[in-house]
Amino acid sequence: MTYNHFARPSGRVEEPQPGMPAVPTTPTPALGKLVGELGRLAAEARTTLGNQREIAGRVPATVLDGLNTLRDSLEKIQPQVAAQEAELGRLRALAATAEVVNSSLDLTTVLSEVMDTIIRLTSAERGFLMLKDERGELQFRIARGMERETLNKSDFQVSRTILNTVAEAGQPVVTTNAAADPRFSAQESVIGYNLRSIVCVPLKFKERVTGVIYVDNRIRTGLFTEKERDLLAAFATQAAIAIENARQYQQVVELKELLDNVFASMASGVITTDVGDMITLCNHAAEQILGLSRAQIEGQPLSQALPIGETLSQVVSRVRTEQRPMVGHEVNPTLPLRGLVNWNLNVSPLRDSGQGSQGLAIVVDDVTEKKRLQNKYEVFTRMVPPQVVERLDVNSLKLGGVRRTVSIVFADIQGFTTLSETLDPEIVIEKLNRYVGTAAEAMLLQEATVDKYIGDAVMAFFNAPHDQSDHVLRAVRAAIQMRDDITDLRDTMEPQFRLNFRVAVHMGEAVVGLVGTKDRLDYTIIGDTVNTAKRIQENGVPGKVIISEEVYQAVKDEVVVNPLEAMHVKGKVQPVTVYELVGLQ
Repeated sequence: MTYNHFARPSGRVEEPQPGMPAVPTTPTPALGKLVGELGRLAAEARTTLGNQREIAGRVPATVLDGLNTLRDSLEKIQPQVAAQEAELGRLRALAATAEVVNSSLDLTTVLSEVMDTIIRLTSAERGFLMLKDERGELQFRIARGMERETLNKSDFQVSRTILNTVAEAGQPVVTTNAAADPRFSAQESVIGYNLRSIVCVPLKFKERVTGVIYVDNRIRTGLFTEKERDLLAAFATQAAIAIENARQYQQVVELKELLDNVFASMASGVITTDVGDMITLCNHAAEQILGLSRAQIEGQPLSQALPIGETLSQVVSRVRTEQRPMVGHEVNPTLPLRGLVNWNLNVSPLRDSGQGSQGLAIVVDDVTEKKRLQNKYEVFTRMVPPQVVERLDVNSLKLGGVRRTVSIVFADIQGFTTLSETLDPEIVIEKLNRYVGTAAEAMLLQEATVDKYIGDAVMAFFNAPHDQSDHVLRAVRAAIQMRDDITDLRDTMEPQFRLNFRVAVHMGEAVVGLVGTKDRLDYTIIGDTVNTAKRIQENGVPGKVIISEEVYQAVKDEVVVNPLEAMHVKGKVQPVTVYELVGLQ
C-alpha cells in the first residue's frame, strides 16, 4: 500500500487545542513501589512489636492498631496508585507523541510512530488512520499492526459502520465487545471479521471532521474503556491540526512548483524588482529576450538590464506614483547583439498582504518577429485582394479553380504608352499611380476583387471569391464611378497629362482560382469571358463606358444606355453587341 507524504509548513501553524490532558514534564518517583514498600515496613514493624513481649507491653495498643490500619490502607491504595502511574505513563507518552507530530516535517513517519505508540499503550492489535478525500469519503492513510509492521490492504478488515458513525456524528465510539454490543452486533463486518474491542475517534479541524483514528483487538474483550477513548480523542485533536498543517503546506509546495513551471515556461519575459529598483527575479524567457544570463540580470539595477532609457524611467515613475499597472507600452530599444527590437512592456506594482509596496513586476513581450511578419502581411494585402487573403488557408492551398459567373471591369489609359516614352521613369510611375489608383479605388468601393495591373490597365471582377447576388450592378456602378473620378482627376492634371480612360464591362462564366506554380501563385480568372472583356475595352470609346449585351440584359431596368454599332473583336466570329453606359436610372 502506498501512503501520501506530508510535511508541516515552516510558517505559522495551528496551536494545540484544549482537550489534551495536562501532563507533568518532570519525572516523579514510582509511587506504587513506594506505597508498597511503606506497607511492607508497616507490617514488619507490627510483627516485630508483637514478637517483643517486653517492648510490646510498653507500647500502647493504639500504636499497634495504627500500624495495622496503616498497613491495610497502604495495601488498598497501592492498586490505585499503580493505576494512576500507568495512566500518567500513557499521558506522558501521548504528550511526547503529540509534541513530535506538531514539530516534524515528515508526517508519514510521525503518524506511523503515533500508531505504534497508540497500539503499545492501548494493547490494540491494529491501528488505522483514515482521511476524507475531496468527495468526503474516508481513505486509509496509515495502517499498523502490534509488531510495528505496515498492514497489507487485505488486512483492512474493519467495521465500516463504526467508521461512518464517528465520521458523520463527530463523536468517539468505544465498545468492549462489538459482537455483543447491540449497536453493532448485527453488522456483517463485526460478525464476519470477528471484531471485539474497538475504539474509534474523529479527527477534527475547526469543528470539521477530516478523518478518523480506529484501533481494535480481535482477540480480547473488555480491553478498552472510556479512559482509552478519552486519551485517543485528546491525541486526535492534536493530530488533526498537524495533518491540516501538512495538507496546507503540501498544497503550497505543489502550487509553488506549478507556478515555478509556469514561470519558467512562459514565452513572456518576467522581471521583478525591489523598492530600490534592483532586479530580484527573472525567468528563462527574460534571458532570451534580453540576451543576458540570469546571473547578469538578477541583482542588477533595472536600468542596466533593460536598456530603454528615459522611457523606462517615466513608466516606472508613473506606476509607482499612481500605484496601478501600465500595459501595452511599446518600446523599440537597440540591443548590442540583435539591433533594433520591438517590445511590449507591462509594468505593475508589487504589494504585500498589507498592500504595502514591494517593488515592480515587469512583463516584456518580444514582438519583433510579429512586427516583421505584420509588415510583410500589409505589403502582401496591397498586392493581393483583401478578400482573397481572408479566404486563403495555408493547409489547403493548391492550384486549380472553380467555374463561376463573374462580372469583369477592364480599363486602360489611352495614349499613355506613347507619353511614357518621352518622360523620366519616376514621372511616368507617379502619373500612372494617380490614374490607376483612382480607377482601383472606384472598384474597391463596390467591393471588387482587383485582379491585376497590366501596364497602364487595371482589371477587376465581382462575385468571386465571395458570392455577390448583385455583382452585375456593382460592376456597372464601379465603371460609372471610375469614369467620373478620372474625369475630375484630368481637370487637376497638367495639360500634357490629361489622358482618357477606356472602360468596358462584361459578364459570363470564367474559371476562378490559383494559377502558377507551388512557389509563385496568382489568384485570378481565366476564360473566354475575360478575353472578350479585354477586346471590348481595347475597341472602346475614350472617356466612355462600354457594356456588353449580357450586362445590359442583366441590369436594363436600372441603367440608361445608348446603343452602339456592333463590334468586331479578335477571337469572335460574330460581332459583339455593345452599349454606351450613360448612367443609372
